[in-house]
Amino acid sequence: MKKILFTIFLAFSALHMSAYDFLRPVKDSIPNGYNFWVYTPIDYFYSQEHTPVIIFLHGASLCGRNLDRVRRYGPLDAIVKGREIEALTIVPQNPGGAWNPKKIMDVLDWVKRNYACDTTRVYVLGMSLGGYGTMDVCATYPDRIAAGMAFCGGSSLKDVSGLGKLPFWIIHGTADRAVPIKQSKVVVEKLKESGNDTRLLYDWWQGANHGAPARLFYLRKTYEWLFSHSLLDKDRPVNRDISIRYEDLRKVYDDVNRGNNTPEVIDGPSVIKSEGSEY
Repeated sequence: MKKILFTIFLAFSALHMSAYDFLRPVKDSIPNGYNFWVYTPIDYFYSQEHTPVIIFLHGASLCGRNLDRVRRYGPLDAIVKGREIEALTIVPQNPGGAWNPKKIMDVLDWVKRNYACDTTRVYVLGMSLGGYGTMDVCATYPDRIAAGMAFCGGSSLKDVSGLGKLPFWIIHGTADRAVPIKQSKVVVEKLKESGNDTRLLYDWWQGANHGAPARLFYLRKTYEWLFSHSLLDKDRPVNRDISIRYEDLRKVYDDVNRGNNTPEVIDGPSVIKSEGSEY
């Protein structure tokens, strides 16, 4: 009975609250670490330890020390625009330079200490500089991450074999002039040559520019694919039943609840000015 009343209370409260009310900035809590946002889904206090965790790594244009910048595109912006993401959504800000896998894990450890969550369902995704960070952190800590997605990125690691130990999806546009598709292809070829590609998905979107994959953060299927994986899955197989095609990006308009900002979603985040925009 208490759970039912609490759920009713949360539902009533949600009518008077926006997504911004569920965002918490965390600053200077990790020595020499990243500042970050924590988004708590509306039913978190009911789901608690069953709540998955998403970590989003942004691109170079959002680097700095103004935490508000990292809300310009990505999962937090998608949530504000109506996309329901039933996960603790963690968005760190990189002050500059390459993403540091150890510091990303420090953020995850902080979240684990301060929030009840499902540590067998932690997911990382990012694009451009964040795509590099996603590959690097997933390759370094495949035993802590259930699945990852890297868009228009690459890897700074010489040894990327760790990416073969978890379900991983790489997407890159053939017309990307900011980060050449070769950067992703090098990673795929290394995994193929070493026989570590059984859990790998990759797509080369014909004619897609650097900004196109940003719309994936607003697509329902992106999160359905991530959430379908767990560290507890026997042999950790990759889900090949969910497909995401370049053409699916045209459906984002209908896929996100309509609102005042919906047209901005279908055209891509406001940060996208041209195919050469730096993420």
